Amino acid sequence: MGRCLICGRDSATISGNLGVCVDCLRRHPEEALEVAMREHARSRRLFGLPPEPPRDPDGIPCGLCANDCRLGDAKKGFCGLVVNENGRLIRLGGTVDKGILEWYYDPLPTNCVANWFCPGCTGAGYPKYAYRPGPEYGFSNLAVFYGACGFDCLYCQNWHYRSLTMRLGPSLSAEELAEKVDGHVSCVCFFGGDPSVQMPHALKASELMLEEAERRGRILRICWETNGNMRRDFMAKATEYSLRSGGIVKFDLKAWDENVHKALCGVSNRAALENFRAMGERFFEERPEVPVLTASTLVVPGYVDAEEVGRLAEFIASVSPEIPYTLLAFYPHYRLNDLPTTSWRQMLECKEAAERHLKRVEIGNVHLLSD
Repeated sequence: MGRCLICGRDSATISGNLGVCVDCLRRHPEEALEVAMREHARSRRLFGLPPEPPRDPDGIPCGLCANDCRLGDAKKGFCGLVVNENGRLIRLGGTVDKGILEWYYDPLPTNCVANWFCPGCTGAGYPKYAYRPGPEYGFSNLAVFYGACGFDCLYCQNWHYRSLTMRLGPSLSAEELAEKVDGHVSCVCFFGGDPSVQMPHALKASELMLEEAERRGRILRICWETNGNMRRDFMAKATEYSLRSGGIVKFDLKAWDENVHKALCGVSNRAALENFRAMGERFFEERPEVPVLTASTLVVPGYVDAEEVGRLAEFIASVSPEIPYTLLAFYPHYRLNDLPTTSWRQMLECKEAAERHLKRVEIGNVHLLSD
């Protein structure tokens, strides 16, 4: 049972760690965000990360992601992979020569958020984009887990990526990562953390992987699972690689209301939404047999409700009502470990809200739903 420090309301769906309810975030955002940002500062301090993206007017601009950090002397970027040392910007990772990441082979079919329509799990796009007309048993996804992020989601289910940020490793060059693609790999997924803050590395690795696959006449789908908080040109290049290869760009849209998003994720969602619209309008109609773009949202009890999901679905439908949308069940993690799992009732309310606008809505992580 948590309490909102603004309105005083007690509820099992108010996180005591966050300290504010969704109603106050919507109605009294300035006061509520002040409370919420204290939890971000506390959690990030444990990992030696700045509480918010630095905005020193005399600092050096980073420019690698949509946070647009400006670093004063001896300051570190929000992601933790860039520092200002004596007036010089030093990149500690995310370069072509050094990606901070872990990787592994994930046998297909896998639990990818797009598994209900992707080529590797369903055979969609066969024979151009899939080896088989059904699931690609015997093949694998090369899962590339990047160890940094431009968001600070208090419910992050992969929050341990911060340990990779802290120790700046393990690391691989783009060329070394590309060499991990062997004969049983039919798709690659860049996730994390998030690839958005290490895009020079990810894009170079994608280029090398695709060149070799095309030289050998092999199928190799390039996929992305991202919060979308990227530089626009990086986002476009990533989507081009997915379009060309049969892969999918999977946007994890956290919330619609900017204040709710800031409370949960530490930064604005404006760049992510703008990137989603731009990529959808430019690329979605080009490959109807396998959707190049999809969205998902984690249904967080007490915070990401039917109002949030409905507004997100309406936004997605304004790009195209054919874009697939997955609603995912929440499990208590990291700093929002004092909330319950998503209930069937909340999930069905959210699904109904989404289906008012979109034609293709799916529920994922059904095993986590509670009565």
